[in-house]
Amino acid sequence: MSTETTSTTAGEPGPADDKLDRNVLLVAGVVVLGAIMSILDITVVSVAQPTFQNVFDASPAQTAWTMTGYTLALATVIPLTGWAADRFGTKRLYMLAVTLFTLGSILCAAANSIEMLTFFRVLQGLGGGMLMPLGMTIMTRAAGPHRIGRVMAVLGVPMLLGPIFGPILGGWLIDIASWHWIFLINLPIGIIALVYAAKVLPSDSPTPSESFDFVGMLLLSPGLALFLYGVSSIPETGTVLATKVLVTAAIGLVLVVLFVLRSLFRSPEHPLMDLHLFRNRSLSVAVVAMSLFAIAFFGASLLFPQYFLLVRGESTLDAGLLLAPQGIAAMLTMPVAGILTDKIGPGKIVMAGIALIVVGMGMFTQVAVGTDAISASASGFDVTEPSYLFLLSALFIMGLGMGGTMMPIMTSALQTLKDHEIARGSTLMNITQQVAASIGTALFSVVLTNGFNDSEAATELRTATESGTTPDPSIVPTALSDMSGAFGSAFLVGTILVAVCIIPALMLPRKKAATPVDPAVLVGH
Repeated sequence: MSTETTSTTAGEPGPADDKLDRNVLLVAGVVVLGAIMSILDITVVSVAQPTFQNVFDASPAQTAWTMTGYTLALATVIPLTGWAADRFGTKRLYMLAVTLFTLGSILCAAANSIEMLTFFRVLQGLGGGMLMPLGMTIMTRAAGPHRIGRVMAVLGVPMLLGPIFGPILGGWLIDIASWHWIFLINLPIGIIALVYAAKVLPSDSPTPSESFDFVGMLLLSPGLALFLYGVSSIPETGTVLATKVLVTAAIGLVLVVLFVLRSLFRSPEHPLMDLHLFRNRSLSVAVVAMSLFAIAFFGASLLFPQYFLLVRGESTLDAGLLLAPQGIAAMLTMPVAGILTDKIGPGKIVMAGIALIVVGMGMFTQVAVGTDAISASASGFDVTEPSYLFLLSALFIMGLGMGGTMMPIMTSALQTLKDHEIARGSTLMNITQQVAASIGTALFSVVLTNGFNDSEAATELRTATESGTTPDPSIVPTALSDMSGAFGSAFLVGTILVAVCIIPALMLPRKKAATPVDPAVLVGH
């Protein structure tokens, strides 16, 4: 890297090194490729669930394991990433993760049963789970704390746009080719990412002498997997009190609590996840803000395509395309938010972003319409209010807010960490996001399902729509009115949860980080 990365004064980078140079941008390109593979694959597979049911003659509960198994593999491997990055080096581990993910993708495409597909999805998840925390570590070290806002904005593109464009890509590939291609598309991307990483990523200096916390692994990884399995089973069972939910989640929670107690009071020399990082106030506040935001954002994100599919009667591809304004708006504000975060701190940026999301999601609470706004016809059904212009405007406003929210929160957590803490800090943030996203998904699924279950007409129409049969025309107006009411209630819950995020956002830094810049960080070592 050039000598432009020196500081003019202690703790204050000079004008030249305040910009993202060519080397940092090249490293960012590698990381974004890996993130695209990992995140897109989650949403792409969600679109293919009905296809899997038909191809493998499987029940919805069986095909759901192609998503749950991937999520549990992510949760299991993420805690190991911080230690492995320190032990083996980020470059070698990143290339291993890409290889595992790509190999898992090829095997998924070759699966001839739902059981085989689920098993290979777990293999995919073992690679995919390492890509995001490793990517954050690599980018933070390459850019340095004073530029982390901008590089996090780059990484935020796939993180925020994956849930939006994944359904579009999945629907398109299934329509024009076959379900195999939602996995095979990862092969060329994986090969490019491997070659790119080998040439661009700097060699790092791992510490082979560092011991591994086996007891911590035996507590945390199974604990997270069991807890998330229990939480992920809530939509299927419809209640938190089901044995499948309560027992597995409780066992998982006990294991996690034991891990926390051991880490705080026994303090192993090299803990699997360093909880003492919570002494850093910026990181602690950011973790709380990230948890609340991930619950609200990732949970509510499921509602938008479902609304267009179930109430508006759109196709999978069209439902995905209707979400495009959200992604376009996020791409507009994300780079600006990254630059401003580096210059004035994340606090004001995040508060403005949350306010915009509250406004946009609040507009979606108006989807609850009466039977007079819904008409049934011989060819199907139609909803005349609210207008598509109104809903697309709401999505655009939310997108503007999204671009200024999640990545500035992560920036707040990571920019004050020392070089040797970065891998553990990024691992901690990714675990937080994964757990919170799973909780949010379960929460909103239950809220929406309970809303549907309160209406016999809505239940009958939903069953007919998902099975591809023609519903009784006489129930359509009432059913659609009740379904839109259920969506309106769920969006209200989402609006309130996003609004609550303002509380921790008030405690985020509102000025530029004053942490001295470590030259070793700036050269990527």
